[in-house]
Amino acid sequence: MTTLSVRKFLAAALVAACLPLAPHTASAAPAANLPDFTDLVDKVGPAVVNIRTTTRVSNSGPRGGLPPGMDDGDMSEFFRRFFGIPLPQSPQSPGSPRGGDNGGGSGGSQDTPDSNDPEQNSGVGSGFIISADGYVMTNAHVIDDADTIYVTLTDKREFKAKLIGVDDRTDVAVVKISAANLPTITIGDSNKVRVGEWVVAIGSPFGLENTVTAGIVSAKGRDTGDYLPFIQTDVAVNPGNSGGPLINMQGEVIGINSQIYSRTGGFMGISFAIPIDEAMRVADQLKSSGKVVRGRIAVAIGEVTKDVADSLGLPKAQGALVSSVEPGGPADKAGVQPGDIILKFNGHSVDTATDLPRMVGDTKPGTKSTITIWRKGQTHELPVTIAEMQPDKTTKADQKKPQPPKQRATNVLGLAVSDIPADQLKALKLHNGVQVDAADGPAARVGLQKGDIILRVGDTDVTSAKQFDDLTSHLDSTKMVALLVRRGENTQFVPVRPRSVQK
Repeated sequence: MTTLSVRKFLAAALVAACLPLAPHTASAAPAANLPDFTDLVDKVGPAVVNIRTTTRVSNSGPRGGLPPGMDDGDMSEFFRRFFGIPLPQSPQSPGSPRGGDNGGGSGGSQDTPDSNDPEQNSGVGSGFIISADGYVMTNAHVIDDADTIYVTLTDKREFKAKLIGVDDRTDVAVVKISAANLPTITIGDSNKVRVGEWVVAIGSPFGLENTVTAGIVSAKGRDTGDYLPFIQTDVAVNPGNSGGPLINMQGEVIGINSQIYSRTGGFMGISFAIPIDEAMRVADQLKSSGKVVRGRIAVAIGEVTKDVADSLGLPKAQGALVSSVEPGGPADKAGVQPGDIILKFNGHSVDTATDLPRMVGDTKPGTKSTITIWRKGQTHELPVTIAEMQPDKTTKADQKKPQPPKQRATNVLGLAVSDIPADQLKALKLHNGVQVDAADGPAARVGLQKGDIILRVGDTDVTSAKQFDDLTSHLDSTKMVALLVRRGENTQFVPVRPRSVQK
């Protein structure tokens, strides 16, 4: 294949030599449109740092049973998280307490740990300086579980960093080094990012410091299930780039390189960056208090599918479906109920379920806000006072096992139901509903099962088994119907298509 390529090249060159020479400007025009990153890198590069972490180890040997040459620190976790493979050995000597530092720089000697300390390198990442007095931003997963954090500048000075704060929800961390008059990076506006624009990443992939890669913005607001929407690019990002800046052509940081998508264990052209606007809001709180304060309204939510939207008469699939409401929480006090669909928060549209936590989280606790809900074919505005988000805690509700009901014939939905005793309704904190005794046909196909509680058929509350049978007897077999179903502590709409009745 190589010989054939050479022959084709020589033939093309011979033909070109026989043709009249084209004007110089014509051949130079395409090159003039290509971006030149040299000035940008010269401007931004000094503010990008390498971050190395160490952990204390016992004398019993390495943890986790990793093969020789493998680290069991943060970067190994990164590999396991995104690739499913262990971390290759970085180009640093595991026994060297100073990593890639060759002895240059005046800032490193006083911060070097004692040679007798039982420490080993555990991870390599990147970061960037956001203030001249030594504040550095990076990813939370870069410094996760680190006992010591070292920051190396482009001039080879190395400092032991102090951890200021970590926010796992957004994967943002801030550390501080004792230095002054440091080069800083210019903060851009991630809201102005345009799909297709050129961007550059600078970082330390696999410990290779000051590596520059370039590409374009592939998408904005990419929802990957995390707390924040990401900027998607095709910039080559690998383990070690994490925490480094994503830079636009004006030399402004617009994101923090955080994740990649891969099925092979290598870069596949898809990388994700945390929008810098969100990251700076977190960093400002970490700098001032060491933690991030977020609002909450105490609901569990899910996506609104097209089938659910069609069944409930919503113009389109949007909003956040309330599956459960914490008793006594802000939403409960405001009158929010399971099965409600939250369409707006403070007048801003909730397009997807993941929008709501960000909107509420960015609201200061104690703020009086308004949520717009869809309930039984109508919109309602409910006032709610935002509470402060607390660490997650698990609660177990008392659940009494009902007596096995007698088997009954199923209806057009494939459901047989029975009344729920008043004391059991009270224990479940319910006002109405019937219990599923058997499910087959359409109901079984959508996952309904014995023990589920049917709260509503479409927009009509279910108050008894007889009423439920009356409601379902008039259903149109050509249209989906949404059942509001409670299972355990969660409530959600389940679209079901009634079966045709043979006459």
